[in-house]
Amino acid sequence: MATMRKTVFVLLTAGMILIALSCQQPGGETTGSEYMPDMAHAISYEANVYGNYFWNTWDSASLFTRKELSAPRDPVAGTVPRGYAGHFLAQDPAGQLAVMDLLAGKSPGSMSIPVNGHAPYYYGDSEPERARATAEIIANPFPITEAGLAKGMELYTIFCGICHGEKADGAGYLVRDANPATGDAGGKFPAAPANMLLDDFINSSNGRYYHAIMYGRNTMGSYADKLSYEERWQVIHYIRSLQAKAKTLEYSQNANALNPAYGVPGASLEVNPLSEPQNGGIQ
Repeated sequence: MATMRKTVFVLLTAGMILIALSCQQPGGETTGSEYMPDMAHAISYEANVYGNYFWNTWDSASLFTRKELSAPRDPVAGTVPRGYAGHFLAQDPAGQLAVMDLLAGKSPGSMSIPVNGHAPYYYGDSEPERARATAEIIANPFPITEAGLAKGMELYTIFCGICHGEKADGAGYLVRDANPATGDAGGKFPAAPANMLLDDFINSSNGRYYHAIMYGRNTMGSYADKLSYEERWQVIHYIRSLQAKAKTLEYSQNANALNPAYGVPGASLEVNPLSEPQNGGIQ
C-alpha cells in the first residue's frame, strides 16, 4: 500500500514538473516554451500592427521596430514606377497620349497599369530649384481636351478654388467670406493667395505652377500626394483656360490663343482629342 502511494506521488510530482516546464516564461538565455505557440502568436509579419510583438519576435534588439516595418516607406532612390519611363521619353502631347494609351492597356500587347503620383520630379524644394523649374518646364505634356478641362475644373474646385477663387483671382471664399462661426471678416492670411489672372502669372511658364503643386508655396502646402501626375497637368490646363477667359481669348481643344507654348489643342493631333484622361489613384 505504501509502495502504491509512493508511486502515485512520484507520478503526480513528475506530471506537475512537466506542466511547469511546458509553460516556461522567456528570460535570460531561455526562449521560453508554450503549448502550440503558433496558434496565439503569429511568427509571420503582420501589417498594420504598431506594437512590438510581446514574445520577442520584434524586440528592442531588432533592427526595426514593428511600427517602422508597418509604416509606408518611400521607394528605393532612383526607382521609376512601371510605365513611367515613357512619360519622359514622349517629346510632344501626341506622344504623351500614346504613352497613356499604353498604360491604359489600349495598345496591342499592353496591360492596364494604374497611373499614380509617383512620377519622378528632378527639382528640389528651394528657390534656386523653383527658378530652374520655371525656366525649364514650359509646355504641358498633355493636349488640351474637353475631358481634360472638365477634370481640371473638378479638381481645381476641390483643391484650389477655396483660396484662389473660382476665377483664379485669389478671392476664394476662405479669403472673401466672413467666418460663419465667429463673424470675423475673411482675408486673414499671412500671405494672400496668388491672383493668377495677373500678367506676371499669365506670362509665367507651366513649371512655376507644377513646382508649386509639388512643394507648395508660402502658406500653401504640397498637393503632390493628392493629385496624380496627369491630374496636376489637367489642373494647370484649367488655370490657363481661366486666364484666357479673363483676357477674352480661347483656350480649348480647338485653339490656344493665350500662348501656344503652354499647350497643344487636342483637335490638332491625329489622336482622338476626346479620350478620357487616365486618372489613377494615388499610391
